[in-house]
Amino acid sequence: MMTTADILKKVRELEIKSKKLTRHLFTGEYHSAFKGRGMLFKEVREYQPGDDIRFIDWNVSARFNHPFSKLFEEERELTVLLMVDISASSLFGTTQARKKDLVTEIAAILAFSAMSNNDKVGVILFSDIIEKYIAPKKGRDHILYIVRELLTTQPKHKGTRLDIALQRLNNAVRQKSIVFLLSDFIDNTFENTLKAAGRKHDMIGIKVYDKMDMELPNAGLLQVEDAETGAHEWIDTSDFLVRKQYQTDFFNHTDYCKNAFVKAGCELLHVRTDDDYVKILQKFFVGRNR
Repeated sequence: MMTTADILKKVRELEIKSKKLTRHLFTGEYHSAFKGRGMLFKEVREYQPGDDIRFIDWNVSARFNHPFSKLFEEERELTVLLMVDISASSLFGTTQARKKDLVTEIAAILAFSAMSNNDKVGVILFSDIIEKYIAPKKGRDHILYIVRELLTTQPKHKGTRLDIALQRLNNAVRQKSIVFLLSDFIDNTFENTLKAAGRKHDMIGIKVYDKMDMELPNAGLLQVEDAETGAHEWIDTSDFLVRKQYQTDFFNHTDYCKNAFVKAGCELLHVRTDDDYVKILQKFFVGRNR
């Protein structure tokens, strides 16, 4: 268990790291990747060469006898929602980090990026139930509270039900939001609820997986436990066909997830626990800007 001092130290570390990344990498890119809800009228000024003639204010122009243009600014008020899977399978990891550590770090960085953009941020923490809902709000104190909850919330349940989490999103969040769904997606019943969420929100899935989710080591007879159901099983990892089937199952499930996101008109990023997730996020932001 983390002590209060550990938690505060980790929150501070994540804030410093996020600020550095937001300053050097995501400045402007996060902003441009997610558009506001529309354009708000700002003011009228004298027409300048290059102004769009559709925005000439003919009433003011007639009054002053030369052309005036209307100026607009983007309405920025955005809501970002982080849906974070804290089920038992997130505690797995064989390289630099557990899936949970990576998910927490990515979620914290997205939250701080949203904060520096003056957006509201809310959170749904879920397993096979809704473990915690934090309503969207602005400000640094709120973001620090979110990061503390990400670090310390212990799930009451072990399983994963993405459909229940997405249903909560569809019911609880009325206005169109930017939704990041962070999970290892070990579930295959979420296609329809994802479609419903995709119609209403700008949904981005971040599928976090470990190298050993994808391939078994050749290590002889191993007893394995399903973190979510507690079931035990013996596997002969020295058998090539066993390893091959394990990998095939992983790729089949990856395809299921990809197809579910494509059908819902949503985007899905894949991040391995030993990947440089910063590069993956940056590439995604830049790609959206284009």
